[in-house]
Amino acid sequence: MGALPVFRWRLAPDGYATRRQLRARGLRPGGQGVAAQLERPRRRREPLVAYLYRIDLAKPVRPMTPRRRAALAKANAARRVCPECRRDAGYVIPASLGTCVPCAYPDPDSPRSV
Repeated sequence: MGALPVFRWRLAPDGYATRRQLRARGLRPGGQGVAAQLERPRRRREPLVAYLYRIDLAKPVRPMTPRRRAALAKANAARRVCPECRRDAGYVIPASLGTCVPCAYPDPDSPRSV
């Protein structure tokens, strides 16, 4: 397999799109490999890279079924439950903390009922 074509940032020819651009059109890569890449140069660091896929080979996004929607809702709900106090935090628990904010940074002056 040869090297991928590399284009400068914002200078990709028509017929190529990133995953996000495909999704905005209601498409998905559909099993095709990366067709090209974009590179955005940066000072004193390696360039930013975006992978491109061919639009003509892309397939329509699969429809959301009721079972998939329920599974997604269940997974998102699990990300909101604090593993320490077992309460719904009302937001997705940050991976950097691993617990809800009150559990990560307890207030020593106020008693907390668990």
